[in-house]
Amino acid sequence: MEPVPVLDAASEVEEGCRCEGGQPKNFARPCLLLLLSEAPAHGYELIDRMRPFGFEMGDPASIYKTLRQMERDGIVSSQWELPNRGPARRVYALTSDGRDLLDAWAHTLERNRAVLDAFLSRFRANIGDDGARRPDRARSSMLESVGGLK
Repeated sequence: MEPVPVLDAASEVEEGCRCEGGQPKNFARPCLLLLLSEAPAHGYELIDRMRPFGFEMGDPASIYKTLRQMERDGIVSSQWELPNRGPARRVYALTSDGRDLLDAWAHTLERNRAVLDAFLSRFRANIGDDGARRPDRARSSMLESVGGLK
């Protein structure tokens, strides 16, 4: 099996943020499905490849627990790989049901992105990138959203 490169994280969490933020609930599942659609992999490799999606695993047990549940659900399969050196490793692969679920997740995330884009657009219209409130722009944006008035 060829190693799949690990991408650099696109952005880092802003320091000092008081919001709870983070990924959508159960975001690890579509991330694992996506990574397995690229290539079958063992757990530690998947953990390493999850970093660009904002996952820093101090304890990998949650990923292994998720992979086992996904296997019980029939969306991934696994088999033992016996390397030339070192211990045997369980290698996970995506099933056809897993590909269907990945497609569904992608559509859901697209819809969520549209909602987030609308939020950020209104935020920028109201507050702006510099953090200064712009009441004149906020009122205009609000009126547009309730019937196209200005």
